[in-house]
Formats: sequence, structure tokens, C-alpha cells
Amino acid sequence: MIRVTVVYEAGLLRAALEELLCCGGEFDVSSVAHWPQRPTPGGPVPDVYVIDAECLEPARAADRTATGRGALVALVPAQRPGVLRRAHEAGALGFVDKDGSKSRLLTAVRRAAKGDRFVDEALAAGFLAAAEMPLTQRELTVLALAAKGQPIAEVAASLHLSQGTVRNYMASVIRKVGARNRVDAIRIAQGAGWT
Repeated sequence: MIRVTVVYEAGLLRAALEELLCCGGEFDVSSVAHWPQRPTPGGPVPDVYVIDAECLEPARAADRTATGRGALVALVPAQRPGVLRRAHEAGALGFVDKDGSKSRLLTAVRRAAKGDRFVDEALAAGFLAAAEMPLTQRELTVLALAAKGQPIAEVAASLHLSQGTVRNYMASVIRKVGARNRVDAIRIAQGAGWT
């Protein structure tokens, strides 16, 4: 029997995924709303985590899976290549389109439990777009702070940069994503799942 833990913030969807995985009888399924902080002492370690990639924190997930504590199957929206990229960076073995079929999810869980990779065919174009993300990590950081409503002066202070440097990063972001202004750049980046 494959031990599976569903990690999904939305309670109704978490329950639906748990029920879907339980119906075949081959999975021992549990669920949590947030990524586990640490393993339960003496408790069973899941073979596979099924997680909503939009709520995924790559550093914590990569740390968890690097210790051999369960493979990761990410549920990803096909139109958000940034989310797909974060799931890949977190070390996911399985990538399933959120609009995909039940059989693809079940196949992904079975393959991830064996240590094999599974990529939903609907996500192939998303992987190409994720590989072509035009922004640097520093540009993403500046954009993320701007998206929180911080003015240039606050962004500069929090990153220990000059205001002119932050303006240059914002101009570069606007140019690279083909935006009209900072607000448009934030909208484009968030729509792609980069921030």
C-alpha cells in the first residue's frame, strides 16, 4: 500500500482529492492544510505528497524530499509556467495538470512512489515557457516587493540598494515582459506565476 499525504489549503478540494485517491483501495491517504513543519516522531512517513503547486514553498519542500521523506507530485495549472518552475525547483517527480484527468493523477502517484518521473502531457508547453522566464532572481525580488505596494525608496532600503538601481531593475523588468508600466509588469508576472 502506498502512503499518500495530500497538502492542499482549500478544505473542500483537499477532501475531494483524499476521497479520489482512497477510492481505488491501493493508497493509504491522509491530508493536511499546510506543508508539514517536521515529521511526526514515530509516525509513518508518506511515500508521496500530492500538493497544490500554487501554495508550494520550494525551499521547504526540497528540504523535505531531499531527506528521502516522500516524493512530491505537484498539481499545476497549465497556464502558469512560473508555478511549474517552482514545483520543479522543489524537486517534484510528478507534474499533473489541475484540469487533467483522475487517471493521470493516479499514474503520477504510482510512478512517484517508485521514484520515477511523470509529466502530464498538457504541461509540456508550460515547461518550455518556464525555461524561458526572462527575469533574473534580483528582478523577481524587486518586482515581488513592488507588488506588495512598497515604493521605490522602501524596496531600495530593504534590499540595501540605491533608489536608482531599483528604478533600473524595474525598467528592465518592464522592458523584458513587454509591459506598459510597473503595474502592468506586476500583473503579467503574477499571471504567469513568477511572483
